[in-house]
Amino acid sequence: MKWRDMISMCLGNLFKRKVRTLLTVAGVVIGTCAIVVMLSFGIGIKQTMDDMMQSMGDLTVIQIENYSPNPEAELLDDAMLSKIKELSGVVALTPTYQGDYSAFELRSGKYVYGGQITGVYMDSLVEFGYEMKEGELPQGIIDETTVLFGEDALYQFYNSKKRDNNMVFAEPDANGNIPDPYVNPLKDKLELILKKNEENNKKVVKPIKLKGMGVMAQDWSKNPSPGYSVFMDVKYLKTLMEEYNKLNNIKVDKNKKFQYESVTVKVQDIKSVETVQKAIEDLGFKTYSMDNIREPLEQQTRTIQMILGGLGAISLLVAALGITNTMIMSIYERTREIGVMKVLGCVIGNIRTIFLMEAGLIGFMGGVAGIAFSYLLSLIINTLAAGGGGLMGMGGGGQISVIPVWLALGALVFSTMVGLVSGFSPANRAVKISALTAIRQE
Repeated sequence: MKWRDMISMCLGNLFKRKVRTLLTVAGVVIGTCAIVVMLSFGIGIKQTMDDMMQSMGDLTVIQIENYSPNPEAELLDDAMLSKIKELSGVVALTPTYQGDYSAFELRSGKYVYGGQITGVYMDSLVEFGYEMKEGELPQGIIDETTVLFGEDALYQFYNSKKRDNNMVFAEPDANGNIPDPYVNPLKDKLELILKKNEENNKKVVKPIKLKGMGVMAQDWSKNPSPGYSVFMDVKYLKTLMEEYNKLNNIKVDKNKKFQYESVTVKVQDIKSVETVQKAIEDLGFKTYSMDNIREPLEQQTRTIQMILGGLGAISLLVAALGITNTMIMSIYERTREIGVMKVLGCVIGNIRTIFLMEAGLIGFMGGVAGIAFSYLLSLIINTLAAGGGGLMGMGGGGQISVIPVWLALGALVFSTMVGLVSGFSPANRAVKISALTAIRQE
């Protein structure tokens, strides 16, 4: 028997009993729709959690906290940072070193900066994804006197010639316009002056000319945050602190070795976070990353997806029983037809193929219709969620139900396979029917 004849017979038998076929297909539609929508909830929850984690900070960043150093650990100094940078998966790193607020005076004419100067590895800022509002990030070898201003740091300048109303605030006026700060670091002259603690200190202090390279956009998810800070090369900032101590005859305990209190490490991808974090902890340092939060959340999400998928699978199992029942009834009704085909010399494998095709087609049609209904339900749910300000604690801007292409295609293949598996036993029963017995049956 040719394939064209088998397909024609298959379609003819299905549409001959339209009501029963439609009811069986409806069962598959409900089952497919249930499993797709349920899984789409799990995917939507995971996507919402991922977006939330991204807004909280970079998932590929590890923070080394060294505020209470472990006596048994090595020093977290520049030599150790070079060792950490050589670890597999590490892209970049930078320490965070806060200069003594009372040691410097950053000026631009009569305007004095009243904020914090932070030491970092300037050539690492590009890899950490800092964005610029004006100017550009330093790359390669740069002058050690180069500085970067945070967007809000510009409003930390005050007029040293005035006692009252001597600052500009980044607040909109009556027309909604935010006033410009006193200083533009890309155009105005900048200089750094080491302070003297005593008036009778006769040592000459020459101002250090600084080069403003740009203004960084505000981003509180970054560590260190560019907000109210001025970034400077950490090694040069440490040198300035040493000069300040000499200028003011401040004695430093030589037995106390210098080490950084905080270091930020950027790794290649999320998969590298756990490995690099463990390698750093093996060196004796405490670490923190968003991976500490992400892992338990992902585990909870997978559990939710399994539960929701299981609930949907139950509906599809009921549909599979319906297909099996339909095919068994079809065999009883067509016993004489099966006997005639055998007597005429029809290959037994063709008879099995016809019944399997009917069962598979029921699953396929139910899968296509179920996926279509799933997309419609997903659209309705997301629309209601957006209009209602969010459901289940999720923000109105996120999608509660997400149906990716792979889920739709997987559901279609799965529903078709359910039909084929459900029809396998009835098809085998059909080929075992005796031809003579079948012909005698009325």
